[in-house]
Amino acid sequence: MTRGPAYFGPQEIRAAVGYPDVLEPVAAALRDYSRGLGDSPAAVFAPAGREGDVHVKSAWLPGRRIFTVKVASWFLERARRGGTPGSGVIAVFDAETGDLRALLEDEHHLSDVRTAAAGALAARTMARRDSHVLGVIGSGTQAYLQTLAIADELPLRDVRVWGRHASRVEDLARALHARRPGLRVVAVDGPRAACEGADVLVTATSSTEPLVHAAWLTPGTHVNAVGADDPTKAELSPEALTRADRIVVDSRELTATHGDLSRLPTTDRRHHAELGEVLAGTAPGRAGDDQITICKLVGLGVQDLAAAEVVLDRLSGPRTPEGTTPAPAHAREVHHRPGA
Repeated sequence: MTRGPAYFGPQEIRAAVGYPDVLEPVAAALRDYSRGLGDSPAAVFAPAGREGDVHVKSAWLPGRRIFTVKVASWFLERARRGGTPGSGVIAVFDAETGDLRALLEDEHHLSDVRTAAAGALAARTMARRDSHVLGVIGSGTQAYLQTLAIADELPLRDVRVWGRHASRVEDLARALHARRPGLRVVAVDGPRAACEGADVLVTATSSTEPLVHAAWLTPGTHVNAVGADDPTKAELSPEALTRADRIVVDSRELTATHGDLSRLPTTDRRHHAELGEVLAGTAPGRAGDDQITICKLVGLGVQDLAAAEVVLDRLSGPRTPEGTTPAPAHAREVHHRPGA
């Protein structure tokens, strides 16, 4: 008799797996993807319009024991009812038989940490090694996780944050101080103030119109653009994109139709490389300290596959919702839409 699929709930997944745990597995998956291995299709739809969308991302890679299909949603109504806005599940299947092996109900946590891992890898390979000042546009989960991830890679001292809601920026600053007391985190009064003078810039919003303009970018700046992850969204103006000396993407195929780059004329889409190629050493991330570099991330199913493998390695045996463990205190500090 075939054993039923294992179940892992959000609390135990949060307690077991953080972004450092998926960092190298995500790097390996991105390298394989950019070598042309496997497949990582994506679909996005918005049943609740601007107040809710759903990302469906699947992946397989040769030689892996599993393949995955993820359904990740973000609905404001869920937050109004007392939950987190993000929810969803990763279904894990046996790569030889196609049998369902596990359901990972993670409340978007694995999407969040694998996105942070990609941001850390981009900072590692593309930012100047003497980067001290981080500008952050956004005040949610990715603003929080990207800051922590980049601080692990670079000698950051100052973080300048802008968000539309002052109370959320204050929450973010408190959460970052609790994890990284050595960082000086200050709120600024607009996107321009977050950009100017930043060695590294993170954009992590659900904006549908550009927030960052070309004149605000300082020579030598590196940008991790993670928020505009579907065809309706944009954070970087076309002029900011064309001013960049180098643009790296996670997927040439998906960024052609999702996010900021999809708004450029085809002749202006200067996708110099994929992040997996930079990680593999087959393409450079930065060629000089004065270059403006951008890494545009829309999120790939192969990252979810890598994160799911880590969960399965950490947690064994079937679970039920009643068998989960409490979430760590920081897990619900900040929440935001980007990163599906």
